[in-house]
Amino acid sequence: MAKIIGLPKLSPTMEEGTLVRWAKAAGDAIDVDDLLAEVETDKATMEFRSFDRGVLLAILVPEGETLKPDQPVAIVGNKGEDVSALIAQAKSGAPAAASAPASAPASASASAPASASASAPAGRVLASPLVRRTAREQGIDLGAVAGSGPRGRIIKSDLDAAPAPKSAPSFVAAVAGVRLPPRVEKPSSTRKTIARRLSESKQTIPHYYLTLDVDASALLDARVKLNALLEKDGEKVSVNDLVIRACACALARSPNVNASWIDNEIHYHQVVDISVAVAIPDGLITPVVRDANAKSVLAISREVRELAGRAKSKKLRPEEISGGTFSISNLGMYGIDSFSAVINPPEGAILAVGSVRDEPVVKNGAVVAGKKMAVTLSADHRVVDGAVAAQFLAVLRGFVRRGARTGAGQRF
Repeated sequence: MAKIIGLPKLSPTMEEGTLVRWAKAAGDAIDVDDLLAEVETDKATMEFRSFDRGVLLAILVPEGETLKPDQPVAIVGNKGEDVSALIAQAKSGAPAAASAPASAPASASASAPASASASAPAGRVLASPLVRRTAREQGIDLGAVAGSGPRGRIIKSDLDAAPAPKSAPSFVAAVAGVRLPPRVEKPSSTRKTIARRLSESKQTIPHYYLTLDVDASALLDARVKLNALLEKDGEKVSVNDLVIRACACALARSPNVNASWIDNEIHYHQVVDISVAVAIPDGLITPVVRDANAKSVLAISREVRELAGRAKSKKLRPEEISGGTFSISNLGMYGIDSFSAVINPPEGAILAVGSVRDEPVVKNGAVVAGKKMAVTLSADHRVVDGAVAAQFLAVLRGFVRRGARTGAGQRF
C-alpha cells in the first residue's frame, strides 16, 4: 500500500531542515535504512534514511526546499500503484501518513516526481546551501545567474560564468548622494537557531561577568616544549588546547561551576564535557569534548581538530553537538584582547578567552617582559554565585600558571 512519508525530526533541536540532495530517484527500489536524502538542519547536514521497503513512487519536494518536520516529501509503495490521489492529498497540506488503495498501474505523470518537470516559480532561485554560501562569499547575485541544472537549478560551475559582482559604491558616489539598497538574504537553519537560542539566553538567563588577567608564560613554555617533542610526528598543540585542559581540570576541582539550571532544578554534573565554540561559514557550532579532565592535551588537540573539521563540513552527529556542561569561546587568535560571551543554555557558564599579550610584569621586585591573557567568565546567577565563580577563576589561574598540569595526573 502506497503512503506519504514526511520529513523526520533528525535532531532534538530541529525545527526545520533544507533538503540538500536526493540520494534516490522516483522509480528506485528502496530498502529499510537506505539513504534517501541529505538534510541540512540547524547545526549539521544529516542523513535521512528509509523506514520502509518498496519503491520510491514520487518525490514531492525539490532539492533546496526548506521544510518543517513531518511535512510530506515523498510517496513510497509497490511498483505500479496509482499515487495521483496521494499527490493531491500532499499538495493540499494533509499530514504525511495516509495510504492509498492498490489499483491499476500508475500513469507516467503520477509516478514522476511532483513538480519535477516544472520550472521554478517566478522569482525563486533554486540552489543548494553550498552554492548559496559560495555565492555569498564571492558577492555573486544568484538572481542574475542562469542555472544549467534540472529545472534551472544553479550548480557550482554556473558561478564561474556569473556576472562579476558589483563593486562597493565609490566615495564620490556616496558624496553625490547615491544610495544602494541593502542586500537581503534569508538566514540559514543554523543562523536561525543561533538567533533563537542566544535571544532566549540573554532574555531568560541572569548573566554576570568576571574578568581575570592571568600570567600565560608557563602555558606558552609548555606549548613550545610539547610541540618540540611532537614535531617528529607532524603534530602540534595550540594555546586553546592547553586552555581547554586547564579549564577541565579547574572544573573538576570546582564542581559547583560545572552545573546547569534545568526545569527549576540545579543539575550538578558528574562529568566534565566541554563545548568548544567553532566558527563555520554561516554561524557558530559547539562540538563537545567528553570527559575533558581525563584526557591529555594531545588527546584534546586531536579531538578538537577532528571535530572542528567535521563541524565546518556539517558532518557532526547530534550527540556530538549537545549535552555539554561548560563552554569555551576563544577569539584570541583573531587579536581580541578580551570579550564577554553569551551562555550556551542549559549550561551554567562560558569562558571567553582573549589573546596572549606582551606586557611588563613585576617579578622579584623588578619589571620584566611578561605574557598576559584575559579570561572572562559569563555565569548564570541562578546556578553560580559570584564567590563560587571567583574561586573557580582562581583555581583556573593556578593551572594556567603551571602550564595546565594537574599535578597528580598526566602533564600532556
